[in-house]
Amino acid sequence: MRGPLGRVLSVGLGAIAMTIAGFFSEAPARSQDQDPGQDEISTSVLGNYLAGRFARAAQDTKEAADFYGKALERDPSNEVLLEQAFQMETMSGNWPKAIPLAEQLAATRQSHRMSQFLLGVTAYKAGDYAKAEKHFTAASENPIGELTSAIAVGWTRLAAGDADGAVKALDLPKQPDWAQFYLRYHRALITDLAGRKADARASYEKVFKQDSRTLRTSLAYAQSAAHYGDFKTARQVMKEQLAKTQGDAHPLAKEMLDIINRKEKPPLLISNPTDGLAEVFYGLGEALAGEGGVSLGTIYLQLALDAKPDHAFALAALANALEAVKRYDDAIATYDKIPQGTPLQSAIDIRKAFDLNSLDKPDEAKAILTKLIEADPKDVRPLEALGNIMRARKDYAGAVTYFTKALAVLNKNDPRNWGYYYARGTSYERLKNWPAAEADLKRALALAPDQPLVLNYLGYSWVDQGKNLKEGTRLIEKAVQLKPDDGYIVDSLGWAHYKQGNFKEAVRFLERAVEIKPEDPTLNDHLGDAFWKVGREREARFQWNQALSLDPEPQDVDKIKAKIERGLDAKGEAKNAEKTRQVQRDEASRRRSENKAGSPQGRAVE
Repeated sequence: MRGPLGRVLSVGLGAIAMTIAGFFSEAPARSQDQDPGQDEISTSVLGNYLAGRFARAAQDTKEAADFYGKALERDPSNEVLLEQAFQMETMSGNWPKAIPLAEQLAATRQSHRMSQFLLGVTAYKAGDYAKAEKHFTAASENPIGELTSAIAVGWTRLAAGDADGAVKALDLPKQPDWAQFYLRYHRALITDLAGRKADARASYEKVFKQDSRTLRTSLAYAQSAAHYGDFKTARQVMKEQLAKTQGDAHPLAKEMLDIINRKEKPPLLISNPTDGLAEVFYGLGEALAGEGGVSLGTIYLQLALDAKPDHAFALAALANALEAVKRYDDAIATYDKIPQGTPLQSAIDIRKAFDLNSLDKPDEAKAILTKLIEADPKDVRPLEALGNIMRARKDYAGAVTYFTKALAVLNKNDPRNWGYYYARGTSYERLKNWPAAEADLKRALALAPDQPLVLNYLGYSWVDQGKNLKEGTRLIEKAVQLKPDDGYIVDSLGWAHYKQGNFKEAVRFLERAVEIKPEDPTLNDHLGDAFWKVGREREARFQWNQALSLDPEPQDVDKIKAKIERGLDAKGEAKNAEKTRQVQRDEASRRRSENKAGSPQGRAVE
């Protein structure tokens, strides 16, 4: 059934289509003897195409696939529609529709990378390894395609019993370091599974030497060593990985170290070629999605899940990608597909709680997190998550309660725990308990003297209160040096100069802040105030109008309108907007805490 977005988009698109009916150059003008129904077909094609574009822009891939599919039914030879329909069906994992579209694309464009990859996976699953290799080879059009193709061919040959051919497939000359890292990783996995322990060990060592922080490759190396009884090497690998990782240890890393310490022999990370093929698409998909290429990353992740539907890391990475485009219901449904009872379970539940909160279901989110806290009162992650949810919902008293509980079980002298003091301090500040807020912010600064968030918040708070002006300004200046491209921090320095009457300096920094973050109403409002103070009144009104157009907080609207009408007098300065900005500049810390508390999967490639 078509959803709300589809119903909205269906209305009026026919009229829009008629105004640009020449969009598809393939559609010829209607001759006198042409069927009048052709105009209706063209309109239907264009209307559905436009609806598909709107749906895709809204990140509704299922709706987009439906619209593109309807357009394609009317114009089956249109490659634009074919490409879009294929992408949307593949991103949705709708294989009964995606596979026929892939066959059409591959027939018209033999080197079409993603269609060939899907057809290769399909042939592989059917046991036709020769056909699978043919499809994978045809997909090697660009550097990413060449890399993916080579490794996919390697796993396909191993599945066919050709270990020598599998290793040979990975011999790609003149590859950049990141590609060599990935090739060596899969060479290690393939040779390990083929029983070539010495070759596998050499490849693992090169991978680990190149990057010892990546969880997935470290687990593979440690599991291999422990699998063959070399617990000393396995322990060294995991300890180094834990030492290089900032923040709390990943639950899978903890579990592996426990297994090693018990001298149990775990299975290899990749136990069969099918798992290896899924690993190819998972690693690249997770990396691409993590670097902002969500659409392409999602396609790779869906290919991984086509090969191995219960791939926990691929499911977690896909859920993360869905969260990035605010499809929280779909993210929760994806998390629910991950097998229960793994060490990832708490992290998965925390992510689901954040998603529920984003869907404005805080009670359901709280119920999940409360259950986790009751199960393990010493696990700070659900406490931190609840604190951040309370803080986001402006329940600062509740936030203080949970951050206090978290601090009760943490090492208070560990520099990594500065964020808890910072989060509780900002919550105290919102509750107007400045002595407690100042104590926590100072403690956070003592633990992390180079943290821009802490420097900025404490420094600005002092300046805003008219106390410790020089020291406060110095802290903000240091924050700007550490994060010169953070518009909110640069704005803090400009506003600090404004509060001290240094209006020319204020203009300099506030102009820079607006250049960095032009869409923020508070920064534009501040710049307007500074312009007024230096006599640039026309520019001041322009900035205030700009601020008004950017959806400022309701309590600031009337103040900005009054300044536009009467200018800036002693009573007209936008003081309340400062609290708005406190919330904005605190967002980065909350996002950092959310990611740390709930990222279920490690990265195969960084």
